Amino acid sequence: MQSVVVPGLGQPWELRSADVPEVRAGQVLVRVHASGICGTDVWITEGKLSFGVDFPMRLGHEGVGEVVAVGEGVTARSVGDRVGLLTLQSGCGTCAWCRRAEPLDFVTAANCAQPVLTGMNVDGAHADYVAIPADATVPLPDGLPYEHAAPLMCIGYTAWSGLRRANPQPGERIAVSGIGGMGHLAIQYAKASGLTTIAVTGSPEKQELARQLGADIVVATGAELREAGGADILLHTNSSNSAAADALQGVAPRGRVVLMGIGFDTFAVPNMPMIMNSLQLLGSAHNGTRYLVEALRIAAEGKVTPMVETYDKNRAAEAYQRAADGKARFRSVITYA
Repeated sequence: MQSVVVPGLGQPWELRSADVPEVRAGQVLVRVHASGICGTDVWITEGKLSFGVDFPMRLGHEGVGEVVAVGEGVTARSVGDRVGLLTLQSGCGTCAWCRRAEPLDFVTAANCAQPVLTGMNVDGAHADYVAIPADATVPLPDGLPYEHAAPLMCIGYTAWSGLRRANPQPGERIAVSGIGGMGHLAIQYAKASGLTTIAVTGSPEKQELARQLGADIVVATGAELREAGGADILLHTNSSNSAAADALQGVAPRGRVVLMGIGFDTFAVPNMPMIMNSLQLLGSAHNGTRYLVEALRIAAEGKVTPMVETYDKNRAAEAYQRAADGKARFRSVITYA
């Protein structure tokens, strides 16, 4: 088979030949049809994040495809099933955190002594085939194209489960800060929930797009958000913590701020407004597989459609560079079939 490899720190991605992985007991072999390029892939390549694995590496945790073989003992998946691959395959099962029997979400990924993470510390989905535990797959709904399903395995999952974590109530208003890969999906998920949706973006070229995606109101700053009536929930989806702090100006009393975009700058918030307005600050990523299943179903119903740029595997290096340069609109997806 062929796989896309990061040969070394900061180096361009390469397409190389590799052996098709052996399917072990409890695993399935998935013929990958599409795999999205996440910001995490960029940060690992650039050395901003590390999960203790040396280069060369095969990244990719937004993989979707078809089961072509099943290992001994697998009963929940069959050859021909369309599936998506979970980022967190398993915890170690023996550390203090795992002994608490916590869900397999990103809190477990952060606190387990030895989590198994697709495309981070084991081979990922940027390849023709990947072997993965059957329990680390989810069925894809009929009618959902592979190239649209791929981004939902991470950024769509994050956007929807962050909204669910905020527990919106009827009549509340949702603001989405950052109209990029995650944000353009968060707008659609909020609108699909029947909630008044406000886009916060300082990019003039994205303001009309935000309206097309379903935003009822579009503003450029937190001050403008406040003037437009504010929001009960702020979903912060990009990598600028300073943008999140600015958008706080428009969060209503007893509102919830959900941080979902990973940023490397300091998140500084004013003390008095947080206290006097009883605001809640929540961190959120993948909050449990049931939310991923919901996110996939909503997309299959036609209520959410990822905007993707698709690249054949032979153009993987180009796809990566578009993502790394922040030019992808809004997800670079590599196809393998």
